[in-house]
Amino acid sequence: MTANSASFNTFILEQLQAIPALRSKPFFGGMGVTTHGLQFAMLMGNTLYLVVDNITRPTYEALGSVCFSYQTAKKTVNVKKYFSVPAHIIEEQDELMIWARTSIQIATQANQRKIEP
Repeated sequence: MTANSASFNTFILEQLQAIPALRSKPFFGGMGVTTHGLQFAMLMGNTLYLVVDNITRPTYEALGSVCFSYQTAKKTVNVKKYFSVPAHIIEEQDELMIWARTSIQIATQANQRKIEP
């Protein structure tokens, strides 16, 4: 996987700047994007991936998005929790914010399910 360009990282973070407590940090060769410590997105190979669920995944797929994947020595691993965001969504800040907020809600709900007894 190729590294993200600095200009791509900067552009995405500027597009998402209205998200409170927005942070980015190195994450497996790319960058994880968090709010209040909760990861809802990642930047890998100059692609923005957002967290999806079974309800939102079909919308991404209908627009030609693909899940994040990586190659191991034996196989390709598909991470269906993260789907690429279409370029036309990234370019429209208001639309991207809607998608990002939905991903934050999905990540929050998934995190709550993990910690409930």
